[in-house]
Amino acid sequence: MSDLRAAGALSPPENAALAVAAGAALTLIGAWVFQYGFGYPPCPLCLEQRYAYYFAVPLGVMLWLGLNYGARRRVLVAGFAALAVAFLWNAGLGAYHSGVEWRFWPGPSDCSGSLGQLGGPGGLLEQLQNTRVVRCDEAAWRFLGLSLAGYNVLISLALAALALIGVRGVWHRSDETA
Repeated sequence: MSDLRAAGALSPPENAALAVAAGAALTLIGAWVFQYGFGYPPCPLCLEQRYAYYFAVPLGVMLWLGLNYGARRRVLVAGFAALAVAFLWNAGLGAYHSGVEWRFWPGPSDCSGSLGQLGGPGGLLEQLQNTRVVRCDEAAWRFLGLSLAGYNVLISLALAALALIGVRGVWHRSDETA
């Protein structure tokens, strides 16, 4: 292992930690480009699917730092396992959202938008005229038959697999501290 370290190569857990952090960051950037650059506002389910990515970016960086600065094996395994569970949950949420878009089952009731403060007289009508309702059961964009929720399933499964590679790599390391 020290020969690889001397050559500047990263170990499989280090690669996994960086890949999860980078993959999550790039996915968030992509979501923001669709939202702010192309004008596709997210529905409530879309926003909920971003939580795993918000969780993964800092945790992936912390795991990489922990691998390089002697964190305990059990802490590293727990961190990678938490990432795997978060992305498996997120893949399930994305599959549920995709099913809602394909009308296999009904979506949550809050996907019809909220009105917030109505203001004074005539406030309801004014709010209704100015509110853009983003529905969870209508895919705003599709490519090769998959919506953004469908691509979230694929990305989440890939990142969960990378996190499991990190678990396996840390579990089989020979030194006790990492």
